[in-house]
Amino acid sequence: MKAYTSIWRLRFMNGMQYRSAALAGMATQLFFGFIFIMIFAAFYSNSAGSQPITLDDLITYVWLQQIFLSFIMLWFRDQELFDLITKGNIAYELCRPMELYPHWYSKLLAQRFASATLRCFPLLAIVFVIPEPYRMGLPPTWGSFGLFLIALALGLLVVVAISMLIYISVFWTMSPVGSILMVAVAGEFLAGMIIPVPLMPSWLQPIVYALPFRWTTDFPFRVYSGHIPVAEAAWGILIQLAWLTVLVLAGKALMKKALRAVVVQGG
Repeated sequence: MKAYTSIWRLRFMNGMQYRSAALAGMATQLFFGFIFIMIFAAFYSNSAGSQPITLDDLITYVWLQQIFLSFIMLWFRDQELFDLITKGNIAYELCRPMELYPHWYSKLLAQRFASATLRCFPLLAIVFVIPEPYRMGLPPTWGSFGLFLIALALGLLVVVAISMLIYISVFWTMSPVGSILMVAVAGEFLAGMIIPVPLMPSWLQPIVYALPFRWTTDFPFRVYSGHIPVAEAAWGILIQLAWLTVLVLAGKALMKKALRAVVVQGG
């Protein structure tokens, strides 16, 4: 365990060096946040009926997406890991006295955590002071806020577990492009990153609830705003833990299967 903690710390410190990229990312995320809010505000102003989520909650939902984008985006990639598989350098990884799955999991977790740390605090300082209706709201209770932090952390762990499945799939496909496009596009839509889950068609919502993606994005952000009550949020956290267990066990099993049949390319 100490070795994996050290890997996390080294990768986190390395990721914290990219301050210029973080500033550029912040500007992009602010821009898209305003665009999405203006689109939803126009939709709400021209909608005749009531909506399943208020505009204020939706604005908070959008800003949380942008603030914690590094936690939730599935297209976030580590080219080094793909190169290890496709260029034959996986042989060096297999010589290390540690399991490959937790080794890579620690790297990916630290990479996302460093990127979010650089961006989230400046963005929070901005979105809480901008004029209405663009301002982000506070959680209704301390209970909602506490459960949000737990749900956000578990959502991050679930995202990394899903990402690990993408990297493992490259042992068979030998190309990361198809895996990323297929999982990232479908997964981010089903997570509510394009259309919030409450605004999705009623026939689609049961499918979304049956898959793990919404537990990474939609669930923690609606817990923050109070749209998901505290009692329901507590049950949701148990479901997150269940999905995390299933995804990690599946990832470890697939990794073991892939390594038994691995062919080192280029060496």
